[in-house]
Amino acid sequence: MKPAAPPFFLTGLTILLLALTPSQGTAEASTAEDIAGKPNIVLVLMDNFGWGEVGVYGGGVMRGAPTPNIDSIAAQGMRLTNFNVEAECTPSRSALLTGRYGIRTRQRENSPPRGVWYGITKWEITLAELLEQQGYISGIFGKWHLGDTEGRFPTDQGFDEWIGLPRSSDRAFWPDSNSFQPDAHPDIRFAYVMSSRKGEEPTDIEVFDRAKRTVMDREITDNTLDFIERQASSQQPFFAFVTYTQTHEPVDPHPDFYGSTGHGSFADVLAQTDTYVGELLSKLDDLGLSDDTIFIFTSDNGREGVPRSFGFTGPWRSGMFSPYEGSLRVPFIIRWPEKIPAQRVSNEVVHQLDVFPTIAKFVGAETPQDRVLDGVDQSRFFMGKTDDSARESLVIYIGNTLFGAKWRDWKILLKEMDSDTYAVQDIAYPSIYNLIVDPKEEVPELNYLNDTWIDFPLYQVIEDHEASLANDPQLPIGD
Repeated sequence: MKPAAPPFFLTGLTILLLALTPSQGTAEASTAEDIAGKPNIVLVLMDNFGWGEVGVYGGGVMRGAPTPNIDSIAAQGMRLTNFNVEAECTPSRSALLTGRYGIRTRQRENSPPRGVWYGITKWEITLAELLEQQGYISGIFGKWHLGDTEGRFPTDQGFDEWIGLPRSSDRAFWPDSNSFQPDAHPDIRFAYVMSSRKGEEPTDIEVFDRAKRTVMDREITDNTLDFIERQASSQQPFFAFVTYTQTHEPVDPHPDFYGSTGHGSFADVLAQTDTYVGELLSKLDDLGLSDDTIFIFTSDNGREGVPRSFGFTGPWRSGMFSPYEGSLRVPFIIRWPEKIPAQRVSNEVVHQLDVFPTIAKFVGAETPQDRVLDGVDQSRFFMGKTDDSARESLVIYIGNTLFGAKWRDWKILLKEMDSDTYAVQDIAYPSIYNLIVDPKEEVPELNYLNDTWIDFPLYQVIEDHEASLANDPQLPIGD
């Protein structure tokens, strides 16, 4: 099997040239005949990017920046209006990459508050590891946030190459803070942009400060473009996981976009993001790969949970870290020409958990049988063979606390949360919302006296989930 050309990692003034050798696992798992015809995958994941930001979700021009490139994905593919995620970064990314609720893999109540369980464990099977067995070369460019201890970086979890951030963008504030005290704790250090390839220990490249913050997404785009171009001449399909750092705080546009919209930094970043996505789409066109590539645009969470973020969730209430729709619903647009019908819009319930088994189906992979998978295969739904999602329910967690569940157009919350202070409120009786009648979740139990039957399916979702945790052979978590 012909190996890909060496990867060039582009980071400001620093250029790293790393030799790429074929993965032994990939070479043993697949033959050229096995991987012929498998689609490439480009998955763009925004960071704390609200449902209503782009044009096809009601934003774009209304938010101060048209988004024609992102909108074009919807014109050529499918747009979901009821795509759900977990309520914070780490469990969300874990769910996306493993098809399992974050509660199955992350920190437990009796674990140390800064224990290793904030991410995924070594024995989790990621989408990259699943694709590796199908002959894919995988690169992640951007934020990881699923482990930064030995054996838990992206290139330990199926990715062949990575350049980006191990944790969160908020650490960009530290190097520029005049109150930063690095001697306060032995583990405190500046955040670094890091790079690695499979089988090698990650290396620090450059301090991630506010200046670096402004150019980070430009470099993520450049590295992705380089990866796609290298893989285009390879005999192997590729998975490009493009994990942009915007619009997580701090929202700092690239110098080329600063002031470009006249509507402030958030609009500038929106225009910047649309341009970068357009470059990815154009690269696929130029290389003749568009028809053979699944392209997804989505986000890990709704808008930031702080007022100064100015993120927009459309008609939905609140933002991330909350149990409300502004936290749980994010954009999801998928394009695969001739396979996924164009200009299709659906309000059927889908969860980010479903990406793992759906892509597995698209590429002909078997999902793991030795663990509980919470995701369901949506391939028939995405390809227009049915109008109904394969899912009609989900559970809602904040941290390790079960807050409620959704079933079709209904939601039950066992606890409420103050939208201004994020204080958790215990309630004597659960709140029930009809999300069609009351999309902003303003009046609990609206019409509820007419619909007490809804208790049965909603509570059943919770009971089934709790039973699955009790019977999960991998809980409590091991190493």
